[in-house]
Amino acid sequence: MKRVWIKALAVPMLLLAGGPSMASMAEHAHRQTVGSIDLITYPTSVKDVVVVLGALPAGDAMASSGNIAIPTLAGSMLDRGTKALDKFAIAAQLDDVGASISFAVGTQSLEIRAKCLKKDLPLVMSLLAAELRTPALSSQEFAKAKQQFIGSLEASLQNTETRAGEAFGRAIYATGTPNRPHTVAEYIAAAKTATVEETRTFIAKYYGPAHLTLVLVGDVSQADSEAQVAKVFAGWSGGQDYIRPTVSDVAPGPQEISVPLSGKPSVTIMLGQATGMQYRDPDALALRVGTAVLGRGFTGRLMGTVRDKEGLTYNIGAGIADDTITGGDWEISASFAPALLAKGIASTRRELDKWWTDGITDTELADRKQGMIGGYFVGLATTGGVASAILTAIQRGYDVSWLDRYPEAIKALTRAQINAAIKSHLNPNAMVLVKAGSVADPAVAAAPAAATR
Repeated sequence: MKRVWIKALAVPMLLLAGGPSMASMAEHAHRQTVGSIDLITYPTSVKDVVVVLGALPAGDAMASSGNIAIPTLAGSMLDRGTKALDKFAIAAQLDDVGASISFAVGTQSLEIRAKCLKKDLPLVMSLLAAELRTPALSSQEFAKAKQQFIGSLEASLQNTETRAGEAFGRAIYATGTPNRPHTVAEYIAAAKTATVEETRTFIAKYYGPAHLTLVLVGDVSQADSEAQVAKVFAGWSGGQDYIRPTVSDVAPGPQEISVPLSGKPSVTIMLGQATGMQYRDPDALALRVGTAVLGRGFTGRLMGTVRDKEGLTYNIGAGIADDTITGGDWEISASFAPALLAKGIASTRRELDKWWTDGITDTELADRKQGMIGGYFVGLATTGGVASAILTAIQRGYDVSWLDRYPEAIKALTRAQINAAIKSHLNPNAMVLVKAGSVADPAVAAAPAAATR
């Protein structure tokens, strides 16, 4: 649930990496189903370099009623050797050509990333396919992966951002829905009992080409890329779709939750709610623009007031998240020194209420449109940025043509549309407030009062 707030900059409307103009991104992208894999190739004028991004529905939510640690452990086993090569041999082959392959497990996806020179793409794709299709899953490596996972989880028990995000997600999302996180303690307990056999079963069920998306950007050709993917993934089958709940995933509010962590120099707060909205919903983009006015970067109202004018924090922002595949959430995130916590929360709520009641101004809208469109093009300044934009658009249910339409969609939004979206989909009086850090345990604080009754 951690957010990164980025200040948008205006730049010329060309891909700085030397690619085609934004008006023709769809024309330069090639999308083809190759052996059930959704493959998108996007050539740019960057010489010799290729970036590969991918997403496979095999994230934490797929644990279902099984061991919740298994999806993450499965992903962590992929670079620990295949049935043909041990992890040292794979690392040596990649190091020899300066290439890289990595995996990460999110809520619903196994995220795939690779980078190499054009001449080494066949090698990298062959290794990537082997890691996905035939991981060794040795008992020794699995024991190491478990210990490392448990160690990272135990360390996160004292991280205020992690614990605030955990409590916030569990408060706003209904039980059994994909975005509702398990607790760190639950993950630790699950990891301790996880077995390599459970990992094999999970990979056999969820790893396959049926819903795998691969994006290749850079010095690539459509024909060569399709041939390489067809070759290395030939004969592979299986795979599952993302979890798309048909019922509302919104849990009721409001609530105020304290997560005491002693000795912390700051308190992380999260204030917000589940929206039930996906990125593609009619009001979603309008709400995003309005939210950027409130809390994106140093030009947002929250930074301008709570930090710059009142000096209550170094870090505060607002954003929307987890809405790519299912309904997501809206939140303000900030950190305050314990002595300034009450003032900080009061100031934050005051700015939120004013924004919700009065909406945004025409000047704020014009400035924010320019900033968001500029920041969008800055994000497309590298092969990795282009690949990420394409993959995200595909996961959200768009075609590549959405990337051409996005700037115009931002420009077309009106102040009335944005203010209506804010009022329609948010309610400051029904939001959840989480405080994690050097705060009082509400159960302990209530004990003396109860004893006097």
